Amino acid sequence: MDEVRAFVDGTGCVDFRVPERHERRAWIARSLAELGYARLRKGDRGLVLRYLRRVTGYSRQQMTRLIGQWRRTGSVEDRRRGPLKPFPTRYTPEDAALLAEVDALHGTLSGPATKKLCERAFKRFRDRRFKRLAGISVSHLYNLRRSRAYVRKRGRVEKTRPAKVNIGQRRVPRPEGRPGFLRVDSVHSGDWDGAKGLYVINAVDEVTQYQFMAAVPRLGERDLLPALEGLLEAFPFKILGFHADNGSEYMNHRVAELLNKLLVEFTKSRPRRSNDNALVESKNGSVVRKHLGYAHIPARGAAAVNDFLRECLWDYINYHRPCFFPVTEIDAKGRQRKRYLYENMMTPYEKLRSLPKAGQYLKPKITWNALDGPASAMSDNEAARRMNESRDRLFRSLNGKSKVA
Repeated sequence: MDEVRAFVDGTGCVDFRVPERHERRAWIARSLAELGYARLRKGDRGLVLRYLRRVTGYSRQQMTRLIGQWRRTGSVEDRRRGPLKPFPTRYTPEDAALLAEVDALHGTLSGPATKKLCERAFKRFRDRRFKRLAGISVSHLYNLRRSRAYVRKRGRVEKTRPAKVNIGQRRVPRPEGRPGFLRVDSVHSGDWDGAKGLYVINAVDEVTQYQFMAAVPRLGERDLLPALEGLLEAFPFKILGFHADNGSEYMNHRVAELLNKLLVEFTKSRPRRSNDNALVESKNGSVVRKHLGYAHIPARGAAAVNDFLRECLWDYINYHRPCFFPVTEIDAKGRQRKRYLYENMMTPYEKLRSLPKAGQYLKPKITWNALDGPASAMSDNEAARRMNESRDRLFRSLNGKSKVA
């Protein structure tokens, strides 16, 4: 112990190490045995501990563990396992690229909606590429969107001016589970150098979220009334209610006469109740703005935009784009809370078919066979690809005709 003490006191500035790990541990075991560590007093044990740390370079905690191992087993061994194997990769870079393709086609919908599209692609349209993505969780879908393979693969809004007109009842509709109660609003594409852009009339059914849109060059009676008639005719079920905000384009006697002729209930939003027309407002952003953008579209392009809406976007929105349908729960205090469950996500057409005795709501000349055609003619991805290609042609034609200011 005198030699150990002299070594520890005399080698404060010397860097002396046993090189290899297995050699260090074998040397520690031999030294502990030769010095009779188990029989030493507490002070001498501390001296041996400093001596072993000085030679091996181990920390105090690590050396204490190794000495404890020697006292229990009589040896000092490296019990560390080799490098841990990584978790098996379930979703491949090809899955991430496929998810990027789906997001590019559908405009990056929410995680649950994208998951539903992957399920439909595999289970309904038999696309084997979606076998793994069909079972992905929503949280991991967002992780996959941040992956390197996904990243590689891959715009002034004016509010409607209110008008004080004693037309329509100021209350929210009460559909009571029946389709045919529409929420209607208009979306302006903006002005450019003093020229007005076109307006998009957006009509959404409250129960099924069936949605039809029409483009008009201006909100005058000559353009608006035919567009509204066309939208009311496009819905496959009977129209029972028409709800709008207090914009002057709807709060006028011509629109009221049209709805009275069709025996449609006319209601309007209440003041300081922003949720009265929230459904169509949300669809303005998630559908109209997403597919037509925020940029100026000249009024003369209304006919071309209408062709795109009727030929492509209507079918895609109603037959191939999943939507959330809320479930209203009432607690013990009578407060309502809406929950959006993934299992209730479906397309508007599927929601219509799921209603009890859904056939009673259809218009006289509309049959389920006629509605099944657009729903089964192509897959969701094919419909999105067709819609995107048509939209690209539309904006190329509009931009080619526009003049530089």
